[in-house]
Amino acid sequence: MFRFTDQVRGGEFVRDIKQKYPETEPVFERFGLRPACYDCSIDQAARKVGVAVGNLLQEVNEVIHRRRFESQ
Repeated sequence: MFRFTDQVRGGEFVRDIKQKYPETEPVFERFGLRPACYDCSIDQAARKVGVAVGNLLQEVNEVIHRRRFESQ
């Protein structure tokens, strides 16, 4: 079950999210986040590459949500 408290938020670090949810890596790559961005929060990384943080968070959370339902 996917809970509201399980959602990734902008203040979390990219590296931590990638380690906890490896299925998010393609999303970060598609948005152009480079390894130099991995030690940044998602908010900071999105600003660095010029993408809307809301769009990035939405896709990351959708991938995690989808993966959890597939595994149940």
